[in-house]
Parts: sequence; C-alpha cells; structure tokens
Amino acid sequence: MDIFFVVLGLTCVCVGVLGSFMPVLPGLPISWVGLLLLHFTSIIPINYMYLGIWLVIAIMISILDYIIPVIGAKKYGGSKYGMWGTTFGLIVGIFFPPLGFIIGPFLGAYIGEMIYQNNSKIATRAAWGSLMGFLASTFMKFIFGIVYIGLFVAKLIEYKEEFFN
Repeated sequence: MDIFFVVLGLTCVCVGVLGSFMPVLPGLPISWVGLLLLHFTSIIPINYMYLGIWLVIAIMISILDYIIPVIGAKKYGGSKYGMWGTTFGLIVGIFFPPLGFIIGPFLGAYIGEMIYQNNSKIATRAAWGSLMGFLASTFMKFIFGIVYIGLFVAKLIEYKEEFFN
C-alpha cells in the first residue's frame, strides 16, 4: 500500500506543476495532496505542522493567483472596469485553453477599459498590466510547484532505507 501512496503522491505533485500553467487545475492544492499521500504511508510519520504550513502556503498562493493579474491591471493605470474585465477574462479564458488563459485577461482588461474610458492607449496599458500580472502569478505557482516536488523527493530520500528494506 505504501508504494501506491508514493506513486499517487508523485503523480499529484507532478500534476500540480502542470496546474501552474493551466488555471483549470488547482496546481498547488493538488501538489499538497501529493505531500499528504506521502504521509499516509506507514513509513513516513505524519507531521501535522509541516503539512499545515504547506497547506496554508498552497491556499495563499491560490488566492494570490486571482489577485495578482488584477493588481497588474491597476498598477498600469486600469480602473475598476479594467480589473473586473481582467477577472471576467480569466474566467472566460478557462474555457478556451491554452491561449484563452493568456488572451482572456488581456482582452477582458482591454474591453473593460474601453467601456469605461473609450481610450485605446489606456486600455492597452491596463491590458498589458493584466498580462504581466498573469505571467507573474504563473511563474510564482511554477516555482512553488517545483518546491513541492523537492519536498516530496526530500522526504523519499530521507526515508529511503525504510522503503527499500
């Protein structure tokens, strides 16, 4: 049963990294489930503090993933219309993978600003900020996805003697 938990956990942390690029998948929460499965083995002791800290980090980054593109649009001069457009674009973009994830927030911010100010220059700037925010949040999720894989592998290495005896 331990091998099953290890294989399933490793699958989860790898899918979690893919989730950093695909907003349809909740990447870091899936990676956290991989760590949890590793601790369900009879060999690796469950450390609730360890799991709790990494769960809080996964939740915080998942929340930031939706906030950062909006902040990017605001920083580049977007109004509330642009921020709402970015959010709407993110949601609509989910249904048009893979480019919808990038184009959705950009177009959403652009359309929102055009509705509000009808100024193409301001709308393009806000849309650019939204795109930069999206790319920053994707990079952040990817880095933490790699960290989760590292944590998983480190635990396996730490207890390798017990697994292979």
